[in-house]
Amino acid sequence: MASLHISVVSAEESIFSGEAKFVVLPGESGELGILPGHTPLISRIRPGLLKIVHADGSGEESIFVAGGILEVQPGGVTVLSDTAIRAADLDEAKAEEARQRAEDALRNTRDKADIAVVEAELAMLAAQAAAARKLSQLAKSSSRH
Repeated sequence: MASLHISVVSAEESIFSGEAKFVVLPGESGELGILPGHTPLISRIRPGLLKIVHADGSGEESIFVAGGILEVQPGGVTVLSDTAIRAADLDEAKAEEARQRAEDALRNTRDKADIAVVEAELAMLAAQAAAARKLSQLAKSSSRH
């Protein structure tokens, strides 16, 4: 079966590098599904979940990305994100706490540049909390079956 190489890199480290048969991620205009042989593409990505279906059939992996850039080439897919967190490391409570702190900072900020930075941080934290919530619900529903 055909596969594609995917690399997910954050500002701190390489999060994932391996073979996949399918990749789904939050594109700027909606969800993007990438299969082997996809047309070359460069696109911005929104904060959300990146899903990688392993080529060897061993399952799938989810990674939260806080936005970034996607590059699709004939040889593979590269995702560059300032922040990328493995699903197992996502913590909804911590994301909500950080979101609350950011909202408090926004209420106390008057400088327009600072407001824009805090609003971007709020959007990323809201997406992170939503991703953690979604993964938690998926885990609960799959454990019932």
